[in-house]
Amino acid sequence: MTASASSALPIETRLDDIRQALTGHSRAVLVAEPGAGKTTRVPLALLEAPWRGHGKLLLLEPRRVAARLAAGFMAETLGEPVGETVGYRMRGESRVGANTRLEVVTQGILTRMLQDDPMLEGVAGVIFDEFHERSLEADLGLALALDAQSVRDDLRLLVMSATLDVEALLGVLGQDTPVIDCPGRAYPVKTRYFPVNGGRDTPRLQCAAVLEAMQEEAGDVLAILPGVAEIRRLARELSARRPDLAVMELHGRLPLDAQRRALRPDPQGHRRVVLATAIAESSLTVEGVRIVVDAGQERVPVFQPRSGLTRLETRRVNRASADQRRGRAGRQGPGLCLRLWAEEQPLIPHGEPEIRQADLAPLAFELARWGVTDTAALAWVTMPPAGALAAGRDLLRRLGVIDEACHLTALGRRCVRWPAHPRLAVMLERAHELEALPLACALVAALEGRDLDGEKDLEPALQARLADARRFGQWHQEARRLARIGGCRLEVKSLAPLGELLALAYPERIGQRLAPGRFRLAGGGLATLPEEHPLAHAELLVAADLDGQASGARIYRGVALAAGRLEVLYPETAEWRANIEWSDEQGRLVGELVRGLGAAVLARRPLQQLPPEAVRQALLEALRRRGALPFDEAADQLRGRVALLRRELGSRCDQEDWPDWSTAALLDDLESWLGPHLDGITRLDAVERLPLARKLLDSLDWSLRSRLDDLAPERLGVPSGSHIRLDYRPCLEGGEPVLAVKLQELFGWRASPCVAGGRVPVLLHLLSPARRPLQVTRDLASFWVNTYPEVRKEMRGRYPKHPWPEDPLEAEATARAKRRK
Repeated sequence: MTASASSALPIETRLDDIRQALTGHSRAVLVAEPGAGKTTRVPLALLEAPWRGHGKLLLLEPRRVAARLAAGFMAETLGEPVGETVGYRMRGESRVGANTRLEVVTQGILTRMLQDDPMLEGVAGVIFDEFHERSLEADLGLALALDAQSVRDDLRLLVMSATLDVEALLGVLGQDTPVIDCPGRAYPVKTRYFPVNGGRDTPRLQCAAVLEAMQEEAGDVLAILPGVAEIRRLARELSARRPDLAVMELHGRLPLDAQRRALRPDPQGHRRVVLATAIAESSLTVEGVRIVVDAGQERVPVFQPRSGLTRLETRRVNRASADQRRGRAGRQGPGLCLRLWAEEQPLIPHGEPEIRQADLAPLAFELARWGVTDTAALAWVTMPPAGALAAGRDLLRRLGVIDEACHLTALGRRCVRWPAHPRLAVMLERAHELEALPLACALVAALEGRDLDGEKDLEPALQARLADARRFGQWHQEARRLARIGGCRLEVKSLAPLGELLALAYPERIGQRLAPGRFRLAGGGLATLPEEHPLAHAELLVAADLDGQASGARIYRGVALAAGRLEVLYPETAEWRANIEWSDEQGRLVGELVRGLGAAVLARRPLQQLPPEAVRQALLEALRRRGALPFDEAADQLRGRVALLRRELGSRCDQEDWPDWSTAALLDDLESWLGPHLDGITRLDAVERLPLARKLLDSLDWSLRSRLDDLAPERLGVPSGSHIRLDYRPCLEGGEPVLAVKLQELFGWRASPCVAGGRVPVLLHLLSPARRPLQVTRDLASFWVNTYPEVRKEMRGRYPKHPWPEDPLEAEATARAKRRK
């Protein structure tokens, strides 16, 4: 977003279409290529729309940097300071006034506005910018806005992006929603490839690539890297090789002034190299850039529902993002894009929506606030995954934020005031129990600010921040803001309650020492520290930062916790409970009475009798740990039939969806389909002897069960009169059902049979009289015409007692040899 003449922007030719679309409809979609000018021109054009009345417009931006810049540019266009007609609002920062008619807000602000006022009074329209990034907050914001629009038909919604799955979006907005397309304004960009395969030499090779590109093309460089660590390594390499360059960083952890400096040309006129994360991929233009160096990677948080942990994964960038990055080089003139991978390297077309890979505890909390217990009650572009949402709700229940019906508890309602992850909101809300609210505010600001890189211990990190607020300005601003919400002063008297505060937020990460540096987490996993670490010998600790591995996670930061304090925080740890587990070594269930939190055991004593419910749960957990189920052929055949119908019919079935009977889904749902059948069973080998096919069939809804044999019959009748069993097991891997049958039994059959209501042709394995394979085909008609003559020529001499007619379509099918004369 630069101050070039807006009249030259391609979006100008579409503004009337956008105005007209939103005059006649309450929703519209704008697909505008990079450089079109949608972010800054469309909102200003809609300010004068008649439907706006006295209401304001909200423009949602995915990043704080982009929000500030968009507001600044639009205010400059109007010849006003920010805070007059155009303002912005984000967490902890606001520049709006009484005359503000257009607010640029970050995506989480819309959710908070809707939760505070579901009718969104005073707002005439909401514009979702860069929706293709599919952040969790954008998906939730759109779902809630659509729900609000159901009772406010005057509210306008505009979804904008450079690249969109328009069909998926129209499935939510409605097929009659207007879609406006707009080309971008981009100068020609040359594309070069410079493969860098990783390893210790990566920064040196990246540096060489940057310098080579600078020799070929004039202008400044924007290098897009996956993370801050990679940025700093390349910065050191470049500064050592070319001290005359102005090497600047651009990422979300920088102070605002540093971010702004990175976006502007160097005051001394030095040639710049801006090293950025994906923050520079869209929404903003870095002035003077004519060269983009793309490392081809991105770092995304991926939540693992089973472990309850999130790990950062470095992935190959998708094609849409790579094209967005390339476009940065052609914003202000002809440019060059240097891609640090091989040209033949395949890229997936689009990235995964965040909702499919994120921790959904915040989403579960917002849904409880909204009063929604069934996610299907809202319109989602991508439905929240059931497993991750269930894990999020389980966490909220452990924290005491929601009840079994997924409604907010009294604690949950109090947590609403804190703009933080539900874990940290609970810590802040319960901190008064420890008389440690100022410390909790300081701790939350440090944890959410993500500025603790390189600081292994929380205590000295917090001490440094409390002692030097000027050096840690961003942290201090956020900590003071939280303190204001809590009605206290940021005066920390002691760091002693640190472990207890963390235990309130991370109960499943309380670890009990098994051996020096080895801990059993309350959530069930294992975590490790180097044996020389000061906490390696602690009886109990709380892991504030883990690497996300489900087993053997590495603890990066932790704090010791006294066992006596754990009992104060969680009174249930004083109660004895049965703990029963399957022992692979002993081949049986082993039980004891324990006191503790989850898998962190404070005391043990013998258990005289195994409670049935605990036995059932222990067997189910043992099956989950094995990661496989003892299915026989009958069960796999049934699962294959249902997998085929789920794939081909899905939600198009008249009554209900066909269930997901994949191994992973069934392991997640053991309690409902297998649990009721485990009464009296105490050994896994007895589970293996259960007729699992029958148990699965019994769990199938009657309306689906009544259609199963019609849509996916176990056997097919063939012209010889035989009824031959179909093999549906390939359908478990996405294949088609197989019918293995002697060729002579199909004489007279002109076309391949189909199942699933005629949608899926059966794969025919045509067999010789000795039941050896002759041909595999899903097109029987073609086989008779093109292949059968050759088969007949070869086989009639080998099997003379069996018929090989010249015209198989007129011959009598038979399962026998020729009759003797």
